[in-house]
Parts: sequence; structure tokens; C-alpha cells
Amino acid sequence: MSTLPFDVAVGSVQGREHARSGRNNQDAACVRESEHGLVVVVADGCGSQPCSELGAQLGVRRLAQAAQARLARGEAVDGADFLPGLRSDLLELMEGLASTLGRDVLGDLLFTLVGAVMTPAHTLVFSAGDGVWMLNGEVHALGPFPGNAPPYLAYVLLRGEDVRLEPRALVPTEDVHALLVGTDGVGDLLGLSQARLPERDEPVGPLSRLWTEDRYFTNPDAVRRRLAQLNRESVRADFAERRLLRTPGLLTDDTTLVVLRRRMGRA
Repeated sequence: MSTLPFDVAVGSVQGREHARSGRNNQDAACVRESEHGLVVVVADGCGSQPCSELGAQLGVRRLAQAAQARLARGEAVDGADFLPGLRSDLLELMEGLASTLGRDVLGDLLFTLVGAVMTPAHTLVFSAGDGVWMLNGEVHALGPFPGNAPPYLAYVLLRGEDVRLEPRALVPTEDVHALLVGTDGVGDLLGLSQARLPERDEPVGPLSRLWTEDRYFTNPDAVRRRLAQLNRESVRADFAERRLLRTPGLLTDDTTLVVLRRRMGRA
């Protein structure tokens, strides 16, 4: 377990359009804690590929494992080689799969990444492709990219492109009070604060509720339940018109996030 004074909450929900078209939730999330630090990462698989959820799941697990291994070896997140090393670890996984299963498998390994590595000294936020990250209440959306085509790390092997893990923030951990990493579906939430929940006359409220309200950290399923509530279709009867009125869920895309909050009274 991590000795860092942060509580962690995780949640994911299938997007409305994914459910309508019969596609799986193609997002993934991973949290890894140790005495060396805390790693959180989310990934969004490319929706046009048949098994992109598998690529996203493998990607987040490999990155979190590799980051913890590097921390255990004494590498510092503020070192110039830390992110390039993580990139190499991910590409090594992809190359190994392609060598075993054939080059065609690389098409199923298209995923974006947003993550953070936190040690007692520093916190590093990074990304490859689109998504959302927040630090101490300041929210940053990554993308959209031209043609809705974000850079995928697998393009390094498929096309020879120079896709990197891009640093987004590097700050002393003592200055971190709240942190969120999310897939691009979280971007939908940014514009929904005044929208009404499909099943009740209640505003969605600001995204900041996810790191300011205690319930998301006391109940491990609270974030997922909230996302599911936002995306639940409402059906009610209009007896005068003799018809059913359907209100669709609010989240069109798969939506996944990890949020951290400093424990009260802990430095």
C-alpha cells in the first residue's frame, strides 16, 4: 500500500452510443500503490477496432506495472529518462504481442492514455492522445485532434510516427490537493453542469463534485454509480398522448476516471 496521504476513487461507464451499437466499454483504468509511490492511468481504446478494449486493458496494466518497477529501482519521475522509459516499456509489450500473434494485432492496440505517477517528492501527469486531467481544481481537456484521430503509441510501430508520452504537469507532491485523470468521455461532463438527470428534476452539477464530496471516497462504487445514473435512459408514459417518452443518457462516449484527494489533516 502507498504511504501517500491520498484517497482514490475510480469509475467507468459504457457510453450511450457504444451501447446502442452493441460495442463494449472500450475504456480501461488501473491504480497501483506501493511503498514507492502511486500510479493511476486511464486508456481509451480506438472504437473502430474489434478488440480495442483488450489493448486498453493491457496498456494501463503494463504502464502501471512498469512505472512501479522504475520507482522501485530508484528512478525519479522528474528525471529526463522516466517518461521515455515508460514509452519503451509499452512499445516492448506491443512488439512482443506482434511477434507472437502477428502484426495485425497492432490494430487492436490503438489506445490513448492519461496518467499520473506520484511519489513523496513529485507528481508527474502525462498523456498520449486525448482525454482530461485536473490538478487542484484546474481542468484541462486534451484534444480534439484533426479528423478525430488522436496519436496512438502503436503508430510508432505501425507507421513509424514519433508518438510520445507527453508531460502535462510536474509539481511537488506537497502542493497536490486533488488530481483527476479521465478519458475523453469525461469531457462531456464539463458541459453538463446545468443539464438535468434523465430520471429526475435535478441538475448534474459541476465536475468538481467528484473531488469535493466525501461520498465518492467513502463508497468504492460511488463514482461508477454516479456515472451510471447520468447515463441511464428514462422512460415514462404520456397517457394523454398514449405514448412513451424516452430521455437518453447524457454520456455519448465511454467515460472513465480516477480521482485522488488529499486526506483531511494530512500533509
